[in-house]
Amino acid sequence: MKSEYDVVVIGGGPSGMAAALEACNNGSETLIIEKDEQLGGILNQCIHNGFGLKYFKEELTGTEYACRLAKEVKKNKIDISLKTFAYQASHGQVCILKKGLRKTINAKAIVLASGSRERTAGQILLTGSRPAGIYTAGLVQKMISFYNLKPGKKVIILGSGDIGLIMARRLTFEGVKVLMVLEIMEGSGGLKRNIVQCLNDFNIPLLTRHTITKVVGEDRVEGVYFAQVDDNLQPIKNTEKFIECDTVILSVGLIPEKELLSNQVELSQKNSSFIVDENRECSLKGIFVSGNVLHIHDLADNATEEGKIAGLSASNYAKGKLESSEKVNILFSDKISYTIPQRANLNKDGSFVVYFRSTENYLRKTIIVKSNDKTIAQKFCVAINTGEMQEIMIDYKDIKSDLILDII
Repeated sequence: MKSEYDVVVIGGGPSGMAAALEACNNGSETLIIEKDEQLGGILNQCIHNGFGLKYFKEELTGTEYACRLAKEVKKNKIDISLKTFAYQASHGQVCILKKGLRKTINAKAIVLASGSRERTAGQILLTGSRPAGIYTAGLVQKMISFYNLKPGKKVIILGSGDIGLIMARRLTFEGVKVLMVLEIMEGSGGLKRNIVQCLNDFNIPLLTRHTITKVVGEDRVEGVYFAQVDDNLQPIKNTEKFIECDTVILSVGLIPEKELLSNQVELSQKNSSFIVDENRECSLKGIFVSGNVLHIHDLADNATEEGKIAGLSASNYAKGKLESSEKVNILFSDKISYTIPQRANLNKDGSFVVYFRSTENYLRKTIIVKSNDKTIAQKFCVAINTGEMQEIMIDYKDIKSDLILDII
């Protein structure tokens, strides 16, 4: 590991590896900094399939996907520093800690691809004592995949995100009884295919508009009280029930690991995410953001594609070749929760893609984009689901003012 690189990538998951590959292939000296002992990130514990259909054009498990990307990285002239923690980053510098080493690395451009972490019981204010038997879904996934350990015998899963749904199936395969999945919202935030393949196929009930009101047990979980919730997501009186179980698994969302830069850059007032342009450059020049640290992806393939955008942009910035101009804002209606990017450059050739999520599920609707009160892009969709990322392509030549996205 040298003291100076064209591009330094922080994070060795799918988005970080893709960013490094793209930067390297564009002729930039590149370093990956990864805090774990191997590349791959969360994919290393995902033994289920459903990965790679977009990027590799074939269905792979998460571990296979990570392994293929890691092999590509190692075949190229990309430096890798594992078990390394980046504790500070700014324009042109990354400070790292590694066993026996504290070092500052100079970088012409930086890609932040540090991923996300799971919300814990304390962060959702889960009431009751703190007995053994309360886990996050990702931790249980790691326990089973890495150490062949079962978390318990009778499980309640709180939250129906994709990780929680997949773990319901995985636990069933391991001989663990999944009693039910509780979801506080009107519908699941997971992909439709995961609801069918992980719950319906195994007759595991999904109770929406329900949550745990109290965990019972001192040394070990003995059961939980759960209840329906109202429109304000508050438990409804006289709906509370008790069910015996010895394990509670939380799949209640992910938190982007953005602390490394969050005090230095502009964040969205709506969801506190990084504000980036179509190159994935944030408000701090020369710093690019991709993967789950920017927004939570439904597919690793999408995070990989975003890493390619950030890596190529970072490489071009390091070479002084990244085009930058006056920017317009990308705005949206209340039917859309957020967009990536949130800004776009004017007066460029070609086109770019805007990614977004809807606030509700819709059938037979059209996505439209307006600029200067004129529709410049539209796309008909048979179904738009909250759990799936949507996208629409925009030509630069059509942009005259701020863009406005809507679903009609």
